[in-house]
Amino acid sequence: MNIVVIVFAGLTLWVVITYNGFITLGKRAEEAWSDIDVALKKRWDLVPNLVAAVKAYASHEKTLFSDVTKARTQAMGAGSVHEKDVADGKVKDAIGKLIAVAENYPELRASENFRTLQTELTEIEDTIASARKYYNGTVRNLNIKIHSIPDMVVAGLLGIKDREFFEVDEEERNPVGV
Repeated sequence: MNIVVIVFAGLTLWVVITYNGFITLGKRAEEAWSDIDVALKKRWDLVPNLVAAVKAYASHEKTLFSDVTKARTQAMGAGSVHEKDVADGKVKDAIGKLIAVAENYPELRASENFRTLQTELTEIEDTIASARKYYNGTVRNLNIKIHSIPDMVVAGLLGIKDREFFEVDEEERNPVGV
């Protein structure tokens, strides 16, 4: 009888420890996603300022301004990790085109406001890259735990599912044309 109690207590302890491990990794992934979300919002908040700065020098680029605004609006409305990833890729592409247009205007490049916006954008890109790396590492650890024996038993019983990675889309994988 004592052996049955000891085995039951051991199994219970293992389930609790395993469950707590899943919860810890899940909360870390949520925190990391929140960091990415905040950085993306900062990037998206810069878009109107960039558009306004470039518009002052290149008012004839109406289609580009419209595309940038449309991409930002779509990104802000995206829900899942994948949707945000795809939408943000479009924002990043649109910002790249906006910066490329700005290269044609030396007065704009010399503008203190534009240089400040570019510096902020660079800092935000670094923050996003770092947050993405941490998020994906945490999600990787969680997904490995979900599929590892014997933890997969607890994951299956509790309905714990894989999380999506925040990935680079196909356009970002291709080298940038110069």
